Amino acid sequence: MSRAQLTSTVEQNTGGAVAPFLAGKNKIINGDFGIWARGTSFTLSGTAYTYTADRWDALNISGATTTVSQQAFTPGTAPVAGYEGNYFLRYATTDTSVGHVLRQKIEDVRTFAGRTVTISFWAKVASGTPAISMNLVQSFGSGGSSDVGTAVTFTSTALSTGWQRFVGTTTLPSVAGKTIGAGSYLLFPLQVAAGNNTLDVWGCQLESGSVATPFTTASGTLQGELALCQRYYYRWTNVGLIYSCMAMGAGYSSSAVQIIYQFPVTMRAAVSYTTDSLNLVCQDIATGTVYTPTAVTLNQSGNSSAQILFTGMSGITSYRQYAVYAGGNSNAYFGVSAEL
Repeated sequence: MSRAQLTSTVEQNTGGAVAPFLAGKNKIINGDFGIWARGTSFTLSGTAYTYTADRWDALNISGATTTVSQQAFTPGTAPVAGYEGNYFLRYATTDTSVGHVLRQKIEDVRTFAGRTVTISFWAKVASGTPAISMNLVQSFGSGGSSDVGTAVTFTSTALSTGWQRFVGTTTLPSVAGKTIGAGSYLLFPLQVAAGNNTLDVWGCQLESGSVATPFTTASGTLQGELALCQRYYYRWTNVGLIYSCMAMGAGYSSSAVQIIYQFPVTMRAAVSYTTDSLNLVCQDIATGTVYTPTAVTLNQSGNSSAQILFTGMSGITSYRQYAVYAGGNSNAYFGVSAEL
């Protein structure tokens, strides 16, 4: 090992003054909440987990109102000098009887298994008196061993109205002797106690070792972080234009148009169709005739491409070329998911 390599390793392990902004040390994707493909404000309903900022989902309690929203930093107010994050996440709850969870599933339960890890994030109170805790969970996937939870001990959990970094350590159990099934993961759950509370969060990091090193995103670059997020979720949008062409396809039947779409990155698994705005139209390239679909479904899917059907129309000509457009609405989209 060279002197330069040794110095870098020491700084990484001790949190030295020279920032070790190393891609891959942080296993949390989108820990700076810079990417919000699904939108910027979410009102959670029912009792299911709902995805919000990319890679992050949150739990709503029946009868309560939970909102998750993107908030912009005023320039110069980000919690780390020299790292001007654009956004932070605001988590607002009203249920006073049951706690809430903001979480991320980290692919592969083998991640840091048998090692001491350090968890860190910045948080502050926007309203109320929230209390936080964390219990990392090793989930062994379909047909795998039972979940294993490991409590995290934080140096402090006293929140205030100013940004402060919370740091905790724990040692994850080994996976020796366990059965690992498909879709295994390590769960990073930020637990918020019951109450009428609003919590602001930024800079989430999970790394090997017993020291919290300077924050960096999982990839270390803007484009790299976007690609990591797109491994799990991809949304076609019209980039703000009310009549932009989103895809090209062909008539599949008298009532359907099919497009074959190559994803920008290889996704984690064969995708499932998630959501669309239905503000979409299919235009016959030969005649200019516009048709309005009533549904969007997957015909076939893989992890690198999918065949997507736009259905519920009449008068479509099989094999003729059609363009899928935003139908005069700047919010038109459709999306696929390979989330854990």
